[in-house]
Amino acid sequence: MARAQRTDPDPARMIAEARRAFFVMFFLLCAVWAVQLVNWVGDYGLTLDFGIRSHRVERLPDVLAAPFLHVNWQHLEGNSGPLFVFGFLAAYRGVKKFLGLTLLVVVTSGAAVWLFEREGVVTVGASGVIYGYFGYVVLRGLIDRNLIDSLIGLVMGASFAYILTTAVPGTPGVSWLGHLGGLVGGLAGAWVFRDRGHRGHGEGIGLGTHGDHDGGVRPAGAAVPSQPPAVRPAAGLPESPRAALLKELDDLGL
Repeated sequence: MARAQRTDPDPARMIAEARRAFFVMFFLLCAVWAVQLVNWVGDYGLTLDFGIRSHRVERLPDVLAAPFLHVNWQHLEGNSGPLFVFGFLAAYRGVKKFLGLTLLVVVTSGAAVWLFEREGVVTVGASGVIYGYFGYVVLRGLIDRNLIDSLIGLVMGASFAYILTTAVPGTPGVSWLGHLGGLVGGLAGAWVFRDRGHRGHGEGIGLGTHGDHDGGVRPAGAAVPSQPPAVRPAAGLPESPRAALLKELDDLGL
């Protein structure tokens, strides 16, 4: 079976993607803090106007706005560090994938709250998105079979496993539904946005061909002769004297 080997990632490209990821997260945090400033000046009217209210169809679009809103400065400060760290780790392999992942976890986190939260509760905050990034970072390396990402996921999972305690059903004082919904979205995103171009590092990719005994490549399905081909004399080689004599006798009818 002929196989193609995966080439190592280009370090220059990885550095460029990491730089883009840094600036994406920097500007995202700036936007969240700017929204918080406007919200604070307006006596948190944006929280009431654009927070998620469960079961109200007219408030369903607020699922997209709620992650940018917070109930106070302490709430925002508590989310800013994890949002930047996990967001950067989720984005450094490609900003386009990161934007798709962000949309996915925003929707799954907000949908969980909109569908299952009790009436009369307004839910805001970026924590559901943080849990989504966390799940994605932990699982991505295993699905892509990438050693570096697997190690990053192992370290992050071991260091921040305690945050999963606030995604347990019934946890008081937090939106555990948003946390759980975001986590599920992040785990799903690791599969949805997996690296489809290659298998794991060092693994071969079957090309549907078979190798001949002489090292050649034969297309799959082609017939392989069971017996070796007949051996014919090479053109241009002189005949032996015995063969020449037999040919002359045959020409004379003897």
